[in-house]
Amino acid sequence: MSDTDIITEHPTAGLEDQDDLALVKKMQQGRDQMVHEIRKVIVGQDAVIEELLIALFAGGHCLVTGVPGLAKTLLIKTVADILQLNFSRIQFTPDLMPADVVGAEIVEENDGRRKLVFVKGPIFTNILLADEINRTPPKTQSSLLEAMEERQVTAAGVTHKMAEPFFVLATQNPIELEGTYPLPEAQLDRFMFKIELGYLTEEEEVMVVSNTTRNFDRSVSHPLSGEDILAFQRIARQVPAAQSVIQYAVRLVHATRPQNENSPEFVKDWVTWGAGIRASQNLVLAGKVRALLHGRYNVSFNDIRTLAPSVLRHRLQLNFHAEAERITPDELIRRVVATVKEPGL
Repeated sequence: MSDTDIITEHPTAGLEDQDDLALVKKMQQGRDQMVHEIRKVIVGQDAVIEELLIALFAGGHCLVTGVPGLAKTLLIKTVADILQLNFSRIQFTPDLMPADVVGAEIVEENDGRRKLVFVKGPIFTNILLADEINRTPPKTQSSLLEAMEERQVTAAGVTHKMAEPFFVLATQNPIELEGTYPLPEAQLDRFMFKIELGYLTEEEEVMVVSNTTRNFDRSVSHPLSGEDILAFQRIARQVPAAQSVIQYAVRLVHATRPQNENSPEFVKDWVTWGAGIRASQNLVLAGKVRALLHGRYNVSFNDIRTLAPSVLRHRLQLNFHAEAERITPDELIRRVVATVKEPGL
C-alpha cells in the first residue's frame, strides 16, 4: 500500500492553526536543508539519515550500530554542528565510572569554609554522543537511564534538570566481542530507534576515499536551531492518528510477545521476550513525524510498517532455537509484519 492508505476526514485535523501549518512547512524545509548539509560530509546512508532526523524531531534517542569505519561518530557530530547545539562526546571504556558521566560532588573551600559542590558531568548537554557504549559495564551504562527517560539527573539527593532539547545518540560495534558488555534491556528500551549502518556501495566508497584523501571543506551552515527542534517536537504530537492505525501498531507489538495467545507460532518458537509498550508509543510518534516529513497530516499504515524494524529490533530477545536456525531480529520482524493484518481486513 502507499503512504496514503489512511486518510482522515479532515486531513489537517489537529493542525488547523495557520502558525502550525507554517511550522510544518518549516519542518519539511529544515529537513531538506539538514540533509543537504549532512551530505556535504556523509556519503550515502540516506535511510539512516532520515531515521536519525525522525528521532530528532520526535525527541527520541538513537542507538547506531555498524562495523568500524562507517562514519557513525562523524554523522552524529555533523548533526550537532548543523544545529549549533551543545555537544558532548564520551568515549565509553571498561574503566569509566558513573561519576565520569553524571558528575560528582567535590569539596570547595571558600574563606576557610568547606562545602560540597556538585560539578556537572558531560551528560549535561544538548546532544550526548555515547561512543562505543557497549565497552563499559552495565553500572556505567545505566547512569544514563534517568536522564534519557525523565530528562533529569539525581545526585546526592538533588535533582538537576537536563537542558532542552536533549538527545542521547549512542554507537556500538557489533563485531567486537572481547571486552564488551551487552546493554541491559531497560537501557535498550529507552532508545526510540536502533539504526544499523551497512557498507557503502563501490561508487559511494570511491567518493569517500576521494574526499578524505585531499583537502576537503567540511564546513556546514546552520539552517535550524534548538528552539526549532523543540517546536517540531510539539507540532509532531498534534498530528492525528486514526484509531485503526494506533490499533495496528499495538497489534504488531503484541504479535512479538510469545506470552500472547494470538501471536504467530514462529514467535512462540523463537522469542523469549517481546517488545513493551514503549515500542507502540514510539511507532506512533515516529510515524507522525514521518508523515509530516512526507507531506501528509495523518499517519498511515505504511508509516508504521516502514519504521517497525528500527523500533523493534533492539526490543526482541530471541532464544537459542532462533539462533540455531539463524533467525535475526530483522527477519522475525519481517515475518511479523507480513503476518499481522490491518484492522478491518
